Amino acid sequence: MKEFDLIIAEKPKAAEKIARALSNGKYKVYKNGNFKFYEFDNYRVVAAIGHLFKLDTKNKVWNYPTFEAYWFPSSKEVKKYISIFKNVCENCRNVIIATDYDIEGDVIGYNILRFLLKRNNAFRAKFSALTESEIKKAFSNLMKSLDFGQVYAGLTRHYLDFFWGINLTRALTRITNNGRIISCGRVQTPTLNLILERENEIRNFVPKDFWVIKALLDKNGEKFSAEYIEGRIFEKEKAFNIYEECKKAKEVVIESIETKKIKIKPLPPFDLTSLQSEAYKFFRFSPSKTLKIAEELYLDGYITYPRTSSQKMPVGINLKEILNSLIRIREYYEYVSKILRKKELRFIEGKKEDPAHPAIIPTGKIPFKLKNEQEKIYDLIARRFMNCFYDDLIIVEQKIIFKINDHKFISVGKSIVNNGWSEVYEKKIRENLIPKIDYNDKIFLIDIKILKDSTKPPKRYNLSELVKTMESLKLGTKATRAEIIETLFRRNFISGKKTIEITKMGETLISVLKQIVPIITSVEMTRKFEEYMEGIMNGKIEMEKVLNEAKKIIVNVIEEIENRKEEIRKNFNKALTH
Repeated sequence: MKEFDLIIAEKPKAAEKIARALSNGKYKVYKNGNFKFYEFDNYRVVAAIGHLFKLDTKNKVWNYPTFEAYWFPSSKEVKKYISIFKNVCENCRNVIIATDYDIEGDVIGYNILRFLLKRNNAFRAKFSALTESEIKKAFSNLMKSLDFGQVYAGLTRHYLDFFWGINLTRALTRITNNGRIISCGRVQTPTLNLILERENEIRNFVPKDFWVIKALLDKNGEKFSAEYIEGRIFEKEKAFNIYEECKKAKEVVIESIETKKIKIKPLPPFDLTSLQSEAYKFFRFSPSKTLKIAEELYLDGYITYPRTSSQKMPVGINLKEILNSLIRIREYYEYVSKILRKKELRFIEGKKEDPAHPAIIPTGKIPFKLKNEQEKIYDLIARRFMNCFYDDLIIVEQKIIFKINDHKFISVGKSIVNNGWSEVYEKKIRENLIPKIDYNDKIFLIDIKILKDSTKPPKRYNLSELVKTMESLKLGTKATRAEIIETLFRRNFISGKKTIEITKMGETLISVLKQIVPIITSVEMTRKFEEYMEGIMNGKIEMEKVLNEAKKIIVNVIEEIENRKEEIRKNFNKALTH
């Protein structure tokens, strides 16, 4: 049998695209049941279908604490797939890992190397788009080794999540003994705590009455409004005194006029969190749905890799070439023409960086027969990309301060003088058109009103806000946040469509844990371990040291739970029967 170099992709679609690009379309396809692989020249391309292995214990007895963890095939179907995989990959000469270039992609590749191919290293292909040019460039510049910082950070995450989940879930489920699985997770539990904290803020909120005073003014028959400059007035007597004094006013005096131009720069290209946020705002797509659609578009070669936290344009990609492709799409012709007429092609970028991948942008491959939801996400990404090359949105703001019986009122007029990037990417700017006013103009008071209102409680999180809050607190990763929220829904800890509410089950879990072992609901502890994993990735801390610290915390937590198990059982069962 001839020798061959083995290329391992993460998904079947990616395997086919790699084979097509590297062989210029001259490859053979072989099938064995659900298993498909590709051959050309001295190469064989196979797909991993995601994680082939997962952590589990050999002993199925619910003992705890336990730190026994072995890698097993992730399902019965995968076990069959692995058997064929091993046969197809036997006798390979060199191995090239071409899974997604991120932590999980490296874990997938490394586990295949050590468990199926009995190797400890391989060449690594790094690309951010499944286009022919990007794939060829990646394979012309192969890395000579896996990024072991990413590998060990990824393995650490798997072990941490497994140890946390299995031990706390076993302990709480056995102690409560009410026929329910009481699930706990390293990131899941602090996230649920965030939702409960917001719920408690809403419940404990005490509204305060306030008053606002609004004046209706007139300049040569043009009416406009002004508001008392302090805004909300919380003292009723003060509010009504001002109102009564202003009612008697004979004239309105112009105290100051300030006119300025406000330039609003284009929005940066998407990272995953901002894409999820905007897709929720425009289409009400959940974060997990947006990620799923974005991954489909990536695998079809239409956009760059979506699991990124970067807002930087890709280095080495010809952006003008992408624009010249987008101009062929009828809806974008006018926008791209405007960009290409510029003397110099300048673009905006954001501050956020990701060492592995650039921002999410179109690749230039023209989409064909997209489903409706795919079309929406592609259009959002394309418009956000085009907006980066546009001029600033310019607003003229006129701020006028009036005196009515020595009380100051303010009127702010806003008008758009240059739509700039908002032509291509929707931005709702509320214009407030007021007459142009000079110091010698006569202004008359037509009417004055006092309006009572009260302060409002904070709003519950929606899906978009929760993902953004998790990111700001370093809870989870760009790739896992959406799945963590979905898990909370699946386990009946949270509910709701437009806004997220904590269920009785979720509230009971967090209330009991905060009382007994507050450390496991703590954002700070979870964030600390995220920082440790960054340290592992950068070679500053060893995996074993991080795992040992986690084990100590888990042992202490289990001891505390055992010491107060009667209290936990009583509180849980009482709450869940009411």
